Amino acid sequence: MDLPITPLLPAIRDRLAAHPRLVLEAPPGAGKTTAVPPALLEAPWLAGRRIVMLEPRRVAARSAAGFMAARMGEEVGGTVGYRIRFEHRVSARTRIEVVTEGILTRMIQDDPELPGVGALLFDEFHERHLSADLGLALALDVQASLREDLRIVVMSATLDGERLAAFLDAPRLSSQGRSHPVQVEHFPARRDEALEAQVRRAVEHALARHPGDVLVFLPGRREIARAALALEGAAVDAEVLELHGELPVERQAQVLRPAADGRRRVVLATNVAESSVTLPGVRVVIDSGLAREPRYDPGSGFPRLDVVPIAQASADQRAGRAGRVAEGWAYRLWPASQRLEPQRRPEIAQVELAGLVLELAAWGDAALRFVDPPPPGALAAARDLLRRLGALDDQHRITSTGRRMLALGTHPRLAAMLLAARDGDEPALACDLAALVEARDPLRSGGDAFVARWQALAAYRGGRVPESASRAALAAIDQAARQWRRRLRIDAAPPAHVAPHLVGDLLAHAWPDRIARQHPNDPLRYQLANGRGARLFDDSALYGE
Repeated sequence: MDLPITPLLPAIRDRLAAHPRLVLEAPPGAGKTTAVPPALLEAPWLAGRRIVMLEPRRVAARSAAGFMAARMGEEVGGTVGYRIRFEHRVSARTRIEVVTEGILTRMIQDDPELPGVGALLFDEFHERHLSADLGLALALDVQASLREDLRIVVMSATLDGERLAAFLDAPRLSSQGRSHPVQVEHFPARRDEALEAQVRRAVEHALARHPGDVLVFLPGRREIARAALALEGAAVDAEVLELHGELPVERQAQVLRPAADGRRRVVLATNVAESSVTLPGVRVVIDSGLAREPRYDPGSGFPRLDVVPIAQASADQRAGRAGRVAEGWAYRLWPASQRLEPQRRPEIAQVELAGLVLELAAWGDAALRFVDPPPPGALAAARDLLRRLGALDDQHRITSTGRRMLALGTHPRLAAMLLAARDGDEPALACDLAALVEARDPLRSGGDAFVARWQALAAYRGGRVPESASRAALAAIDQAARQWRRRLRIDAAPPAHVAPHLVGDLLAHAWPDRIARQHPNDPLRYQLANGRGARLFDDSALYGE
């Protein structure tokens, strides 16, 4: 099966024979993710070594590895494998390894010479995840000082390739995608209409007017759940499916396969479907124009996930999903008068940087070359936090505790808590708390008492799911806690009951800066250990703590 990128594969091999770095631009559907790594396997300069490809999303990593292995007539774990957090399918025969998140960073930190690795590929670099920026900076340092023979390929769909090629001092190749005309329209909201109601109208309109499946882009799981509920009550003659990074593997695989019975499908997806995976049969895209992205406020010290408008480049990519198999239609759920930013902002410019600073301290060189340098204010705040956690000394050098924290592969706050758990119920409880912090709140009622989330988890394990909790969310958290216990070699079962203060005692090791003293005249006001002030909501469950 020829892909749009197929004619370019000989040029990719030739450029890498003459130059150690390459920028490859190719739109979604060109085939870069699954065609480029196999095409490089027999290149003389690779000399039989492995190719490691960084894929920013777990869904996409599994999908890419599975597709490449199937085209070779093999199972995943043979020539092609993947390695993601808490899960890997690789063997001694694996020559293409698809990795995610901080896996590449750990590989480089553990052995900078990268023995047996001949090429590093950075896929979907336009998404500008912090892990990709750090991985590229480390790879460039390794290439400059230890491994001149190492090849680095940066692959992107919508990035400013000319700027990146200049930064890398690298040649640049561009591929055409396989696309058909897409008619773009704006589907106006009615006065005071909720997003899920607008989605329902747009889906009904699309199914009545156009053939094929419908792909709906929404900011996150919460909006997907609301849209699915709205479509349940609609006259929609189609199977409604969800797609996001926290789905179980088997449900992800179901979405990525064509419907066996030929029934039409409506896929409600986060931006995981924007460029990382291919959905067969989609002829209509409905785009909310929103994404949930991490933001960091140095003033408050609190990270948060904000729903923000997408960039124009993302809007174009999303629309292009409708034109992969035939002409398509894209409906945008924002006014035609609304102007979007041209490109997505890199995460390094807007997220909390404690993990990055700890990696740089372990590397021993904070002067790495980043495509976009990290902001000085966020770096200073991260160093202050890491000193408080015991990960850095006063000269910003990594401590033995910091190295142990880094080895756990999670945020330094959670690593500090996991290492602080000593005996009795504490180690297993710390694993529960790490899983709860990394997940979304399983309680539909919300609330700010963290102990209530843990009590819901304990009740789920006892066969009693509180009415206010999501069984699916608690099941996922229970699985994540089990993985943490396995990783930390904790044989003890999680406790069924603990004193509420023990939860707070452990969390204090992760958030020492948020231990607070109550104001003598106002019981809702507190002074935090970091010097800032805080105020509880009037109905807070933490009143008096």
